[in-house]
Amino acid sequence: MEDLAPVFGIVFMFTTIALIWGSIIFTRHKERMTMIDRGLKAEDIKSLYERHTFQVSPLSSLKWGMVLVCIGLAILVGMWMHQVLLFEEGIFFGLIAAFGGLGLVLFYFIAERKAKHL
Repeated sequence: MEDLAPVFGIVFMFTTIALIWGSIIFTRHKERMTMIDRGLKAEDIKSLYERHTFQVSPLSSLKWGMVLVCIGLAILVGMWMHQVLLFEEGIFFGLIAAFGGLGLVLFYFIAERKAKHL
């Protein structure tokens, strides 16, 4: 029975993916049929499914860069505190949250200053 555990895992994974994919297709089909039943024109349906261009703000990249750098610093500080100061490993979670929040606060001040200059 232990030999079948990986097989069950793989079958479960692919079954889950197939069910999610099938439910997405079924929902889209049902939605489109409802629109046709209500008498929407083809142009109206196409306009609902058009993909709008998504513009990435340079400030968004700055935000995530600052957060990830601060999280990296938190991990480094946590490793140092664990090895040198003999803190428990649980300090990592608190440091990651604190440094990630610090990165967001720093981003806020930078974004606010940039917004004033525009």
